[in-house]
This record gives sequence, C-alpha cells and structure tokens, in this order.
Amino acid sequence: MRISVLGMGYVGCVTAACLSKAGHTVLGVDVHKEKIRIINDGKSPIVESGLEELIAQGVKDGRLRGILDTHEGVMNSEISIVCVGTPSHENGSLDLTAVAQVCQQIGQVLKEKKEKHCVVIRSTVLPRTTRELVIPTLNEASGKTAGVDFEVCFNPEFLREGTSIWDFYNPPFTVIGQLDEQNATAMEELYEFLDAPIKRTSFEAAEMVKYSCNNFHAVKVAFANEIGVVCKSFGIDSHAVMDLFVMDEKLNVSKAYLKPGFAFGGSCLPKDIRALNYAAKKADVKIPLLNSTFETNRMHIERAIQLVLSKGKKKVGVLGLSFKEGTDDLRESPMVEVVEALIGKGCQVSIFDQDVMLAKLFGANKQYIEKEIPHISSLMSQTIDQVVQESEVVVVGKRESGFKEAIIGLGGEKPVIDLVRVFPKPPFPKNYEGLCW
Repeated sequence: MRISVLGMGYVGCVTAACLSKAGHTVLGVDVHKEKIRIINDGKSPIVESGLEELIAQGVKDGRLRGILDTHEGVMNSEISIVCVGTPSHENGSLDLTAVAQVCQQIGQVLKEKKEKHCVVIRSTVLPRTTRELVIPTLNEASGKTAGVDFEVCFNPEFLREGTSIWDFYNPPFTVIGQLDEQNATAMEELYEFLDAPIKRTSFEAAEMVKYSCNNFHAVKVAFANEIGVVCKSFGIDSHAVMDLFVMDEKLNVSKAYLKPGFAFGGSCLPKDIRALNYAAKKADVKIPLLNSTFETNRMHIERAIQLVLSKGKKKVGVLGLSFKEGTDDLRESPMVEVVEALIGKGCQVSIFDQDVMLAKLFGANKQYIEKEIPHISSLMSQTIDQVVQESEVVVVGKRESGFKEAIIGLGGEKPVIDLVRVFPKPPFPKNYEGLCW
C-alpha cells in the first residue's frame, strides 16, 4: 500500500517507520525542511531506541521518503494519515489549527484526485472532532462528500514514548472509528500484518477511548504515588505493597504505571487531562478525581523540591531531565520544574541526561531547548561522573542503567535522592532515600 503520513513529529515518525518496515511505501510529509533532510539522510529527528535503524532501512529500501509537499503526498498515496500536533491552549482546550489546516490541504488535493482515497486522523482529538471539524473541512475544500467520494477514519495511537516501536507492533487491539461499514476497508488491509483484533466503532468511541486510556494512566500514576507517600510515613515499603496489589489482575486491571515514583509529565497525559476537564466543564459535568489529578501531581513535584532543599546543600547534581527513560522529551517534564525551583532557591545545579544531549544536537526538541529553557540547557554536563563528583547531593530523575552504578560508586559519601527508584528492591545504598518509598 502507498501511505502518506502528514506531520512527522513523534507519532508520525514512528508510524511512518513501522509501516515502511511492514512493506508499505510511505511518504512522510512535514513543513520543516531540516526534519525532512534528517529523515532522507536515514536518520531520526526523534530520540527513540531503534527508530533510526528503522528509518535508515526504510530509506535504503526505497519504502520511506520525506517530502515537504502535501499535494505530492496525497496524490501519490491511497491512505493519508494525519499525525499533526494538538497542543493545549491556556484554558485546557485543544488547539486544532494544524488539524484544520492539513484537512484543508488534503481536501484541495482530493478535488482533483480521481482515485479513491482514505483520510485517517491519528492525532489525539476530543469526541465529535472528526464529525464536526474534519469531515466538513474536507467536504468544503474538495467539493466532494465523505463516505461517498472518499473514506474518513479515526485511528487512535497508543504509543508510549521510549517503547513506541514495541507498542506499534504489539497492540492490545487496533481501533478504527468509521463513518459506516464500507468506510474502513482500506484501514483493515493496512493493519492486517498485526496480530491483534481490529475493533471497528464510531468516530466518537474511537476518539474517546484514547482519552479514557490516557486519563486512567495518569490517575494510576497519581494513585500509586499517594499510596507511596502514605506508606513512607508508616515506614512501609510501598513497592512491596504494590507488588501485592497488582497480583489482582482481575479487578486492578494492569500492572502498567502502578509503581510509586515521580510525577507524570510529557506531551500526552497532561494535555489529555486538561482537554477532558475542559470538555466536562463546558458540559457542566463535574469530574473531581480527574480535576484533582494535576493538584496531586503538583504536590508530588513540591515534595521532591522540599526533600532536596531539606538536605541543606547548595550544589545539586541531577541525573535525568526528560520526563521518563528512553526519550528526550522535555515538554512538561516534572524534572524541569524541579530544576527551575532549585535554581530559584539559589542552588547550583548541574545536569546529566544523554538523551537530552543528543536532542540538543539534532533532535525534535532542539528548538524547544533553545527557546524555552536555554538557562537549563547551559547547565548540562558531558558525563555522569562530572555531575556526581561535583555535587553535594544527587537527585535521580529517571531510570537509566548508568545511574545505578554511579550511585553505588559514591559509597554513601553524599546524600542521594531517588525520585524513580532505580534500585528495584532492598538493600539500598547508604545515604540513599526515595521520594515515596
């Protein structure tokens, strides 16, 4: 199949690379020339283990190519997958500008295209967006009718940053929101290589299931962290408690996310909680648990800041800055908030994060680093040893194999505050403390 992927951000890059490996011919469309150049050089604009190898193979085999022209992408494909960003406005509502613009562009191409085409929305959007924004925009721009002259589907992604390639090839299910029974056949063919059930449903159910999943994941993180701090006040090992808790796979659903650690962050969970709270408020529906999730997350970040300050040390070494292991994503990373607060309290902070160092060179977050947090970027060190040796207290912000060895190497000489528990079980090193265990 010939696929065009519009928007080569995180989801777009992974989607394009994985589909090319499956044997499809993929055109990755984006407005950023540098990003397209990186892809066509067989490299990845995203820091993700294994992604660059997939892109390089796809480019080498002629199955993956980056382009700047939407017209070329749509005209030379059977399916167009929209993966543009849907960031938050200040009030929590979604900014759908990019979705509307891309649908307008696709519609203009469909006006002149004679072959049948399928437009797929993969960007995360609230219920009724496909029906009330996407389809009217496509219809008006093309002068044609969705469901008659072209197909429209909604296909939510369930990709976790750091493990997205594995997630793509091993989904629990594939969800296809459809206009009617005839408007999802191309999508079923696209995913027939996956060993997972295909669930065809309404646009609204497909749109909502993504928010249901992400909001539940955010709740699980907050829930586990609150249990963790209560356990700590009683001197109980919270991980021992949670190990028992997740044994009930009939009622407690899943082990994922249920490990007391640090606050949630990144580009998905905060944005999706805001959007669902905004939608509920607009409908005059109260959802107090989800509304309070940001507050408990904020309090968890504050606990971390106060725990570091309680050591009475000014030289603070931070290991890990992105919001979790295996990614360079700094958007809404709780560790960025911790570092900014410590700097504001007069601390001298040094930071090591190999993924972020790579992102400073060529990654998708390069512009974000240079524009939004240049003061933090200047505090980055080249080696773990430099940070550990020059600090008076060490703070661990994400799990990386090298961090464990660095802590052991200290021999208990200085306090270590671990926000994510790099040591899975006791005995712990001397002078080592967790945030909620």
